[in-house]
Amino acid sequence: MSWLLLVLAGLFEIGWAIGLKYTEGFTRPLPTVLTVAAMAISLGLLGLAMRTLPVGTAYAVWVGIGAAGTVILGIVLLNEPANAARLVSVALILAGVIGLKLAH
Repeated sequence: MSWLLLVLAGLFEIGWAIGLKYTEGFTRPLPTVLTVAAMAISLGLLGLAMRTLPVGTAYAVWVGIGAAGTVILGIVLLNEPANAARLVSVALILAGVIGLKLAH
């Protein structure tokens, strides 16, 4: 169950990271409210997952999911560059996340 909570926390981290772009510096009320809600949910789920998972593993997996997902959505939604170096870097992040899960 802790791993599921951690994955959900990572997905909400992606949501708030991408949401920051849509707040336009916190000047748009609805995107701002949704982004802050995603932040709170993400941190809350991370905290729940850390009750049984090692802090280093949980935090690294949370950040990895968030970072990789944010890069991918940046490419898909925001037309950010999708060059080979970025894609290889995302693959390395995902490999690290998988490695931490397998090592647990």
